[in-house]
Amino acid sequence: MTTATDTAAASAKTPEETAAPDPARLRRRRRLAQWGFVAPAVVFMLLFFGYPLVRNVVMSFQHYTPKTFFTGEAPFNGTDNWSAVLQDALFGKALWHTLVFTAGSLLGQFCIGLALAVFFSRRFPLNGVLRSLILLPWLVPMVVSGIVWRRILDQDTGVLNTFLGALGLSGDTPWLTSPDLALLSVILVNIWIGIPFNMVILYGGLQEIPGELYEAASLDGASAWRAFRSVTLPMLKPVITVVLVLGFMSTVKILDLILALTDGGPADATQTLGTLTYQNSFVQLDFGAGAVVGNVLILISAAFAVFYLRANRTDGK
Repeated sequence: MTTATDTAAASAKTPEETAAPDPARLRRRRRLAQWGFVAPAVVFMLLFFGYPLVRNVVMSFQHYTPKTFFTGEAPFNGTDNWSAVLQDALFGKALWHTLVFTAGSLLGQFCIGLALAVFFSRRFPLNGVLRSLILLPWLVPMVVSGIVWRRILDQDTGVLNTFLGALGLSGDTPWLTSPDLALLSVILVNIWIGIPFNMVILYGGLQEIPGELYEAASLDGASAWRAFRSVTLPMLKPVITVVLVLGFMSTVKILDLILALTDGGPADATQTLGTLTYQNSFVQLDFGAGAVVGNVLILISAAFAVFYLRANRTDGK
């Protein structure tokens, strides 16, 4: 009885119900589901990255003053802001200081971080304790690090000059007050801060290199330096790329450390694009000029990102 009823019900189904699912309809459903997962990230990027970026570009072509916050009026002035900033001699100095500061910081952080990563990749007593202690500069807020180092590098009462004087060396070096030494001092402090990050990432990469490769290199008679150049560096290349890209993005826009150490001085010797943006926007209250310098920073970062993507694509081929 039940079998007969089921057979009758099956025969009563329409052709549309017995037909196979429409592939196009399934693809549309799958695409909608995919966009459903992507949509929150897209909305987040548009609200918190896209809108501020567009607003900053628009502001660079406006006469934007504190009065604008109350009246809402910010008339367009064409390229006046751009001309004023790009023709200012201080902008050229800030751009050069930014390049020197970024290159010097990345070089020092990477070389010392790689050396420490290789050193700690070997087992020895207190290895973990020492690695944990080296992480401290990275965990301390940058403003706090800047204030501490400002006391250390003080010409009259700083610990460093006191220590050098006790050794019979020059004990009155103007580390932060000399135009010739201030930028170098800021770079050295930033290197000290960035070493732990480089060491941790590179140390993790070293742990992923198979030990068999070093054994094969040893059997071929390769020295330690040869094994480092032929095995370690090629295998670390993806990690090195990530470290340098992240390091560049975080270094090129540094503001708080320089403000805490020198505030862009002495005589604008440590003025960078980051500090110049701050000075224009929040000291001189020229928000249009500050937006111009900010856009230049964005263009530099974008150019570096494009170069990085193209280099990776070329290596992939």
